[in-house]
Amino acid sequence: QVHLVESGGGSVQFGGSLRLSCGASGDLISYRCMAWFRQVPGKEREGVAQINGGGTPTYADFVEGRSHISKDITKNILYLQMNNLTAGDTATYYCAQRSVWPCATLMRPEDFGYWGQGTQVTVSS
Repeated sequence: QVHLVESGGGSVQFGGSLRLSCGASGDLISYRCMAWFRQVPGKEREGVAQINGGGTPTYADFVEGRSHISKDITKNILYLQMNNLTAGDTATYYCAQRSVWPCATLMRPEDFGYWGQGTQVTVSS
């Protein structure tokens, strides 16, 4: 049974930074495509960043250059470092896992079978 738990969310000022963490149990993230998604009420869940089993990352255009996804395979933890945060980054952020090594070109929620409960990120001016 895969279990994902996010942490690290909170309130941050415009231009600030946060690092989200996702602790995984029940499977080794080193062998899986892992991703971060986000969602605001009334909108669809959207992919933020993903990293495949080999450690190759891809990013959504809206975070390209100011976010970094990584994983610590010794601790089985996925991270998302976000910098230069804006109000548009306010959302609930979710960690997700596919049951396979490669990531698809597009980050689609339906391709991920395991999800955490989410952590709220609020950016204020």
